[in-house]
Amino acid sequence: MEKILILLLVFSGFSLNVLSQQPAMLFGDSTRLGRPLSKDPHVILFQGRYLMYYSVPGYTDKASGTVYGWGIGIAESKDLIHWNRVGEVNRDPAATYESKGYCAPCARVIGKKVHLFYQTYGNGKNDAICHAWSTDGIQFTRNSTNPIFHPDGVWNCGRAIDAEVIKFKGKYFLYYATRDPDYKIQMQGVAVAPGNTSFNRGEWTNQSKEGPMLKPDLPWEKDCIEGASIIIKNGELFMFYAGAYNNAPQQIGLAKSKDGIHWTRMSDQPFLPNGKPGEWNSSESGHPHIFDNPKGDDYLFFQGNNDKGKTWHISNVRIFWEKDKKAIKDKDRLLPGY
Repeated sequence: MEKILILLLVFSGFSLNVLSQQPAMLFGDSTRLGRPLSKDPHVILFQGRYLMYYSVPGYTDKASGTVYGWGIGIAESKDLIHWNRVGEVNRDPAATYESKGYCAPCARVIGKKVHLFYQTYGNGKNDAICHAWSTDGIQFTRNSTNPIFHPDGVWNCGRAIDAEVIKFKGKYFLYYATRDPDYKIQMQGVAVAPGNTSFNRGEWTNQSKEGPMLKPDLPWEKDCIEGASIIIKNGELFMFYAGAYNNAPQQIGLAKSKDGIHWTRMSDQPFLPNGKPGEWNSSESGHPHIFDNPKGDDYLFFQGNNDKGKTWHISNVRIFWEKDKKAIKDKDRLLPGY
């Protein structure tokens, strides 16, 4: 009998069936606003510590009156549960394309460097994907060709946000979210670059020129698919994505692909739904990041809140991959679609 991959979701620190209890990990950065607001997590293991990059909101400095746009915070951890803020990705005065803000990070360890892919913010249809690198994971140098990517094709408005970059079959795949020309429907596209790329502008070829890679089709996805996060298992790609706009509620779906371009949903229901009324994530479970931990235990990070976006916390759940249904114990919960 052919063996298949099965995903099992385990909530660290509390019962599988009781989402109302506070999870073991619940991180919120209050530095900018005085209340916790952290979004769009992305985690790596680098130089012996876990680093989490995440979006932090714009604010006005009361002392100087200076207005700052969205930025990217950095936190560190030894156990993936307890996190301490260590700073923010440094601004670059020469990067005028970032003057209104930047956010939604994707970090990849390549060689001895952290490569950061992120988006500009506040420019509407002109927002695009950028790239920077660091030798310590804290101080970043911008790519001189930034922004490195925005999509062509008449089906989209030219915007590119929510970068996800992964190497697969000798090429780098850049997944991005964009909107239709009327700026209403959020969809997913993909571009590729050679395996020896410097990630510069001009090295990416849009594979979604004729139409979206994935667009909202299911009732719970409403008008939006965004925030793709991808992991490779058994030679296939598994994509966790956010369906519906923030607090609509946003929920997390799952799709798979053998070539990185054509995708099949694995269920018509959310993989990870928002919580019930009164629970910490009742407004949404959104913007996923699947962390392919080099130590072997994979975690799905995501953002949530219960106040329609006044605050935002980041949490995680552990993901187990089994090759045979018989390995699943009765006490464990098998997710929809398997």
